[in-house]
Amino acid sequence: MSMHRKTITLTEQQNDWVKGQVESGHFGNDSEYIRDLIRRDQQAKERLAMLRQAFVEGESSGKPKPLDLSAIKAAGRKRMKAPISAQAEHHTEGGIGPHRNLDVYLRRTGC
Repeated sequence: MSMHRKTITLTEQQNDWVKGQVESGHFGNDSEYIRDLIRRDQQAKERLAMLRQAFVEGESSGKPKPLDLSAIKAAGRKRMKAPISAQAEHHTEGGIGPHRNLDVYLRRTGC
């Protein structure tokens, strides 16, 4: 990847901040810090675009259904009581994906 030299102007406070980041040992020089900031900004914009896309898909997926917490807890309890082999099959089918935090919560709280 080719590198391009840029000249930027910073306030004294901003310059002190950049120097502090370099002196802390997190970055080798000013350029590394600036490149890290740019990478983080790019990643944040990508995450925001994905979130917006998910929002659009959610809105277009149809009318929302009411959330039945009792049914969710019952399903979690049923999965926890299932033999390990059945749980592994469920996990490989993609059933655990976004519900992993719920499984952890149900185990911790004993629901």
